Amino acid sequence: MPNRPVLDFWYEFASTYSCLSALRIEELAEAAGVAVRWRPFLLGPIFAAQGWTSSPFNLYPNKGRYMWRDVARRAGRNGLAIVRPEVFPQNSLVAARLALAGREAGWLPAFSTALFRAQFCEGRNIAEEAVLNAALREAGADPASAFPASRSEEVKGRLKAETELAKSLGIFGAPTFVTGDGELFWGDDRLEEALSWAKDGR
Repeated sequence: MPNRPVLDFWYEFASTYSCLSALRIEELAEAAGVAVRWRPFLLGPIFAAQGWTSSPFNLYPNKGRYMWRDVARRAGRNGLAIVRPEVFPQNSLVAARLALAGREAGWLPAFSTALFRAQFCEGRNIAEEAVLNAALREAGADPASAFPASRSEEVKGRLKAETELAKSLGIFGAPTFVTGDGELFWGDDRLEEALSWAKDGR
């Protein structure tokens, strides 16, 4: 479909709600006639600027308990079972760099969804090279070339720039969806509304 409206999908690999969105966004966007631009970034620097040393779901236990139950409910509606990883939040730095290294090659979305499934549907640690390798192969990428590319200064700089851009847009959590006219929607439960706005505007 030519000249489709574009929705920017800002996500953090360590984010449970980003996982929910990543596993359903392409199908919903296709039905809405909207193109998705996958934009991985890091929430750590944004949290640190607010004085947080970890995820708010760890800092506020009641909020954390609610989140895990809420994610399980929402996932269940889509036929998914959520597994809480032993470590949360996980170190997503290498994952984000790898994803950005695959943007031009076209395997960023497939790699991202594979990694989200490994982490939150299988309880795997996305900081482990074996888990990253498996996700790369599932996405049709070659780990032998993807890893060196992810360590390049160009990709490292790109991730820093993306995170700074997210901050400048007012993004404070993930997932966040930004429409072509700059409207911001936060949270998996706002995905449908964001797609509708991207397509038809106010």
